Amino acid sequence: MVVTPLQLFFCALGLAFILEGMLYFLFPLRIKKLLENLEQFPPTFLRNMGLWIIIIGLIIVYFSIH
Repeated sequence: MVVTPLQLFFCALGLAFILEGMLYFLFPLRIKKLLENLEQFPPTFLRNMGLWIIIIGLIIVYFSIH
């Protein structure tokens, strides 16, 4: 079976929703506290953290394909 890029995109998107939903389902109080604590960090820190998460995700995707 050949998987098209669009199918692969929706599969990855679905997995992202599953993983994020599991965190909210399993640890609702911890997630709430974490989101409240995020207010104390400056936007530049959060932006840098997001950038590193994107880079790590790209590396994982690259090595899973190659």
